[in-house]
Amino acid sequence: MTVGAVVAAGGRGERLGAALPKALVLLGGEALVVHACRALRSAGVSEVVVAAPPDDVEVVAALVPEVRVVAGGVTRTESVRRALVHLSSDVDIVLVHDAARALAPPSLVRRVADAVRAGADAVVPVVAVADTVKQVDTSGVVVATVDREMLRAVQTPQGFRRSVLTQAHNAAGADADATDDAGLVERLGIAVVTVPGAVEALKVTTRADLLVAETLHERPDAGE
Repeated sequence: MTVGAVVAAGGRGERLGAALPKALVLLGGEALVVHACRALRSAGVSEVVVAAPPDDVEVVAALVPEVRVVAGGVTRTESVRRALVHLSSDVDIVLVHDAARALAPPSLVRRVADAVRAGADAVVPVVAVADTVKQVDTSGVVVATVDREMLRAVQTPQGFRRSVLTQAHNAAGADADATDDAGLVERLGIAVVTVPGAVEALKVTTRADLLVAETLHERPDAGE
């Protein structure tokens, strides 16, 4: 089965405090999007399509000449939908990845793709939730303590049979704005299975996240 990937790289990075799109922020001297695409290709992904900010398509394309770069949309969901249609017709498995999770290792990419090959319609990598989680009301008052034993934090890349992902996006409609593509698949009543995530696959959202990512990137075993 042929594996292709879509990289959502349209975030503006306001919470990061950067003067440029998040995907172009440097980590170890290279843009986040470069790291993300390299991991996908290193894991054997046949082709990659990046959804970049419309004003920065040429800039991103120059950084990752081995992949196709298209203009993303206003929302993450729209960006993924736009990139999805540019994958070759022979792609059977689609991985959807966030450029902000630049250090997701190739081993994680392979783990997700292998789970789809083994028969899953949709796969997400997850890690256990370490913090105590509180449910609050609109005033911020705690109403319940959630059992974290049944909670998982979800990472990317997420993997899908292409037909399932396409069906989910078509059903969601043009105005959909989901935080991840697995959420769209869940609305169809299709099971989403999990595989172990990776600490390196943290999402770079704030300056503190970037500092952690820098530390992880400098480890001797980084990128394995």
